Amino acid sequence: MESFHQRTDLENLDNAQIAAFLDDIAVRLRVSSSTQRQALNALVFYYREVRQRDDLQLGDYQRARKSRHIPTVLSPEEVQRLLPEIRPPYQLMAKLQYGAGLRVAELISLRIKDIDLSRGQIHIHAGKGNKDRVTLLPKSLQEPIARQIESSRELFDYDRRQETPGVYLPPALSRKYPKAGETFPWHWLWPANDLSTDPRSQVVRRHHMHPGSYQRGFHQGVKKAGMTKRVTTHVLRHSFATHLLENGTNIAEVQSLLGHKNIETTQIYLHVRTQRSEMLTSPLDHFG
Repeated sequence: MESFHQRTDLENLDNAQIAAFLDDIAVRLRVSSSTQRQALNALVFYYREVRQRDDLQLGDYQRARKSRHIPTVLSPEEVQRLLPEIRPPYQLMAKLQYGAGLRVAELISLRIKDIDLSRGQIHIHAGKGNKDRVTLLPKSLQEPIARQIESSRELFDYDRRQETPGVYLPPALSRKYPKAGETFPWHWLWPANDLSTDPRSQVVRRHHMHPGSYQRGFHQGVKKAGMTKRVTTHVLRHSFATHLLENGTNIAEVQSLLGHKNIETTQIYLHVRTQRSEMLTSPLDHFG
């Protein structure tokens, strides 16, 4: 903001001058609405909390436009080509992410108690927006996931023999049930091979697999599969939603499975789905 106003005494700017800066980053720099909102929050904190100004009124400024990007989606055939090229254990993780529509953070932080093999469900706790939801556990993955649970149990039993501190728990739960982290239901589905220092408490314990490890294994598979699209792990979640809609699943049900707050967020997948029953034909294909 110093360079925009060409002055250093920012504490003396009036409402119009502050709003002019928000206008500029939206109109000239074309930042996203979330970036402009971050700038607004920072300015409000600075002037109200640091400078103790009670005259701040920033309602009149140009809002940045919300961008709507069409997500990258793999076809079912591309998913079938990609998954075999991902090496274990990342292959099972990728299959579960696609089959259940999970975010990476949700996938790697799954605990044993979150898997309901008998009902074919996965319980997501404190997902994006701190919301809980239930999503699908594919039938084809029930046996592999059961084996993964037993693999996790081996590390759990080893930690108990070594008297390793229990796994991380949310603070409120840790206060109420301090020993819950030493029980198997709270153990990670994808535990890390090595112990690490918890940066929050400095306790050396077993954490879940680092997301970077999964993402590196995934991208190696993408390279081996020769994918020409820009494929990230999140593309599996996009593909899950799109393929459900293509198969006739109600959009409200897809919204629930994904954990979207607003159905408008889910509707973006309507723009990339293929109407398999009424395949649209390019006019070029009508030429003889």
